[in-house]
Amino acid sequence: MSTSLRKQPLPLAILSIGFVLTWVFLAAFPFIWTVWGSFKVEQDFFSRDTWWNAVYGVRTIAQTGSAFTADGYYGAWVVRNFSAAVVNTLFVTVSVVVVSLTFGTLGGYALARSGHRYTFWLLMIALVFRAMPPITLVSGYLLPFFQLNIWGYLPTAIIVLVAINQPFTLWMLHSFFLSIPKDLDESAMVDGCSRFQAFRLVVIPVMWPGVITTGLFSFLLAYNDFAVTAMLLSQPNQTMVPKIASFLGTVQQEGNVMFAVAAVVSATAPLFLLVMFFQRQIVSGLTAGAVKG
Repeated sequence: MSTSLRKQPLPLAILSIGFVLTWVFLAAFPFIWTVWGSFKVEQDFFSRDTWWNAVYGVRTIAQTGSAFTADGYYGAWVVRNFSAAVVNTLFVTVSVVVVSLTFGTLGGYALARSGHRYTFWLLMIALVFRAMPPITLVSGYLLPFFQLNIWGYLPTAIIVLVAINQPFTLWMLHSFFLSIPKDLDESAMVDGCSRFQAFRLVVIPVMWPGVITTGLFSFLLAYNDFAVTAMLLSQPNQTMVPKIASFLGTVQQEGNVMFAVAAVVSATAPLFLLVMFFQRQIVSGLTAGAVKG
């Protein structure tokens, strides 16, 4: 078959490109609009007269002398100390990812290589636990946390987030380990490796994309969490999402809503860069976990 016959007809190619560009624009527009609006004053970005005020910055020019202003970012990061929430979020998310992946890789590998019947029931119990709304689990933790005087601290939230996230991590890594033939680690053991050495030196490097994919999902769960962190952390230890909610909870005060808009952009931009950086590993990891070897 010639190359010309294998090519798409021109109208179909134009239609496909147009559809993709339209979808990308519609998907990206809310974030682009929020980024643009974060450099305006509240009277422009939330103008009731016309949305063109948010485009041209009429009141922004009148108040600051420029069409763009960084007052929202200054208010969020300096006046309301959003940087402390960023540090708390990084500590919580990195801790959750490290602990979840450590126990998830060991548990997922053990369950994937186990021939016992209880493996299925352990996975079912984990699935039921993951299906429960997190808010119902957090409410049960509150009383003992108050009695032990550990409410409000970051390690407390980390423990709860790991407990909620671990079933998902276990299931996902278990499926990745199933896609790796048992002959691989058995051959390593024949060559003199112990079971743990075969796991660490042979199996983990092969399924590294799966570990990255699972770690990213664990990171997003902890990074975007509101229910757990809002209920278990005191105000000085707040993470970014509850901190943003505290801005929105006082919109009657002038400028606070723009603090929230600037904080939303600050919290969302790193996620976009993270996904773009790991996009190949995510796709290859999801593909590897979808097919059992």
